[in-house]
Amino acid sequence: MFDLTGRVALVTGGNGGIGLGMARGLAAAGARVIVVGRNPDKNAAAVAELGQGAFALEADLSRSGEPARVMQAALAETSGQLDILVNNAGTNIRRLPQDVTDEDWAAVIDINLTSAMRLTREAYPALKASGHGRVLCIGSMMSIFGLPLSPAYGASKGGIVQYTRSLAVAWGPDGITANAILPGWIETDLTAGAKRDIPTLNDSVLARTPQKRWGRPGDFGGIAAFLASDAAAFITGTAIPVDGGMSVHG
Repeated sequence: MFDLTGRVALVTGGNGGIGLGMARGLAAAGARVIVVGRNPDKNAAAVAELGQGAFALEADLSRSGEPARVMQAALAETSGQLDILVNNAGTNIRRLPQDVTDEDWAAVIDINLTSAMRLTREAYPALKASGHGRVLCIGSMMSIFGLPLSPAYGASKGGIVQYTRSLAVAWGPDGITANAILPGWIETDLTAGAKRDIPTLNDSVLARTPQKRWGRPGDFGGIAAFLASDAAAFITGTAIPVDGGMSVHG
């Protein structure tokens, strides 16, 4: 039921942090993983760890033509097979709303939301042909509530949830499920910058998280493998927090 042997998964931003955590979970369940990332050294390290025919594609998905190129290259290596797409690539620029420039806004929206749309659109024929296509889109706790320094990021992650719901409704008849995962505060390179910028962040995260710890990339292997498997065949259009209970803590 949870076995992904013989299936192919593409994970954007899969060479580190949450993306690598999910890639590890998918590989452990038997999937062949395609890592998409900008850093060739990190890509190579991830592929060496994942094994099972894993390979990497170097790309900057914020560029308009890159998602189509990536999908074409991936399908060329897999004889046209793609069963699982994980839209995880993301970035953030911390600004108060009054300080956000057009360039800031575009940089965040282009990678977090627009690139996911473009890549998913390109993946549709292969996902449909698989008969059990799975799309996992990575949102955020800021899909649910706001923070003052992340207006563009929050907008992009709220958009990801609504986009995922549209996929679920439109592609359900094709046997494709689409679900969003909403991470809380996770120990990654991205949040390391937030810790530097906000001295009180660590204490406030621990105070509000019922499990009294930050999340780790390894906390995402299980949810990715579950949602990609036959065990989740009748789960679609959901947005599942993986946040140690932060989103339900009053």
